[in-house]
Amino acid sequence: MKKLSLIISVYNEEAVLEKFYKAFCSIEQNLEYGGGGYELIFVNDGSTDASMNILEVIAQQNKNVRVISFSRNFGHEAAMIAGIDHAAGDVIICMDADLQHPLECIAPIMAKFEEGYEVISMVRTSNKSAGAIKNFTSRAFYRVINALSDQVKLEENASDFFAISSRVADVLRTNYREKTRFLRGYVQSVGFRKTTLEYTAAERAGGASHYTLKKLMNFAISTIVGFSDFPLKLGLYAGAVSFLAAVLFAISALCGFREYKVILAAFNVLFAVLFLLVGIMGEYFSVAFAELKNRPIYIVEKEINSGHCV
Repeated sequence: MKKLSLIISVYNEEAVLEKFYKAFCSIEQNLEYGGGGYELIFVNDGSTDASMNILEVIAQQNKNVRVISFSRNFGHEAAMIAGIDHAAGDVIICMDADLQHPLECIAPIMAKFEEGYEVISMVRTSNKSAGAIKNFTSRAFYRVINALSDQVKLEENASDFFAISSRVADVLRTNYREKTRFLRGYVQSVGFRKTTLEYTAAERAGGASHYTLKKLMNFAISTIVGFSDFPLKLGLYAGAVSFLAAVLFAISALCGFREYKVILAAFNVLFAVLFLLVGIMGEYFSVAFAELKNRPIYIVEKEINSGHCV
């Protein structure tokens, strides 16, 4: 008797919410939930459009719909962990509202849980709406993380579309409470019996992606900081190279070498490396400072459960 919790993060998705709910209703009767029923948990991440109004209407129409609304925008990662915190299901699936994560994948996901798996990472084989540059950078991101990290190796092209058991959810609720988060990485690092399923990302049902280049860069840097301490060790390697260079220049000076332009260029390079290392240390200090302040990951302003506000 497995109950399904389907978590959908929402941020200014007024163009797609009704389409998403209609698409879910079209497959609802075809899904086997193991007799335990289901719940749809929409997490409104501080939307400024009509998303919340649409969610209130959906909640009135379906007793299995719950809505969690933040006091402001806290980010996609916060929305997903909030949904997990509030989920009551034995199987929990996180996905986006833009229909790029196919609802048809729910049935094979549930089948994998019946086989005894507790973590299912959905691996994107292609993204129809992303250009060549975005697809390339996505692959490069995972390869860099895997090369730098000695903690866990992540599935390439794994997305925010994933499924976990209630036991894994309990681990995330209790132990993985960092303020700078990479949830799909945590899901793959907790252990337990895990597997992958492949899917093709569809075109967005409407609206536009909320991830700007700046947000993606910040996200990549935060992820590297969270999963690897290798950048901190670069100072040791840079120090060794600098010492070797100093010895070579000293020997050259003793031998009558007087090419000051070369020496000045070398010093400029060393200063650039020094400032780079200071910047890397600053990123680690920033993450540590966020943890030290211990501010909440999210703040719930309103919760709608079966059409009733809490």
